[in-house]
Amino acid sequence: MRPPSWLSQYLAALRVLLVLTVLLGIGYPLVMVAVAQLPGLKDKADGSLAKTSDGRGVGSRLVGQSFTGGNGQPLVQYFQSRPSAAGHGYDPTASGASNLGPDNVVDRGPDKPSLLTRVCSASKAAGDLNGVDGRRPYCTANGVGAVLAVFRRDGIAGPVTRAVSLNQGCPAVPFVATYEGASVECAKTGGDYSRGLVTPVRGDAPAHPVVPADAVTASGSGLDPDISPAYARLQAGRVAKVRGTTVDAVMKLVDRHTAGRALGFLGEPVVNVLDLNLDLDRTYPYRG
Repeated sequence: MRPPSWLSQYLAALRVLLVLTVLLGIGYPLVMVAVAQLPGLKDKADGSLAKTSDGRGVGSRLVGQSFTGGNGQPLVQYFQSRPSAAGHGYDPTASGASNLGPDNVVDRGPDKPSLLTRVCSASKAAGDLNGVDGRRPYCTANGVGAVLAVFRRDGIAGPVTRAVSLNQGCPAVPFVATYEGASVECAKTGGDYSRGLVTPVRGDAPAHPVVPADAVTASGSGLDPDISPAYARLQAGRVAKVRGTTVDAVMKLVDRHTAGRALGFLGEPVVNVLDLNLDLDRTYPYRG
């Protein structure tokens, strides 16, 4: 007796499911795992792990990490990575960017700084750490966005009647005393400045900041393991000093860990921070 046609169709579908499960769910993954263990592929398949001279794994060359102490402050003996917006910094489970755009210039509170203030504070911190000029256009001397709420007599025209430094809460002293003849006030908690025109003030910072862009901005993933050669050069003097060697010696290590443009023309040269710091520990151990 032949089974009903509907049952034959279900049995055929079941056989196809079992065959595809074995081929694609078991066979294909096992083949890929085996291929990944071939010489030349194994290191990448295992996560491009970096190890110390005694064989301890300390991270992946593909995922950035912070080089900070228990207090969250940068360890001066190491090259520092770029900022990260992934979780609390370089969290692989929270990869992502800040999603703040170039118009984000007004802080929303101590825990919600604007993109401008993040850039300003990072630039000042990098300048202070490395003993260089960390000033940047549209930044105050203490590292927040130099932004005023400007009130004019006729709304958007006429003489200025009032100016408030939006990112400097009272009792802070505003970064400029006057703006177009009006005294500048600090921002009071709960103050309503929505009628003022948001006006960034450039200031007297150099047009081309000493601190490069990747030292003050996070990558799209928040996990970028590399920095620019310019940021590495900025840090070389500090690292050389605390490790008791010369800048030239440190720069030779930087050059060793600098990768050129992909295919010779894509992207920019980069320096892998983890590999560079491991090489530093092997070549010029920190005695501090």
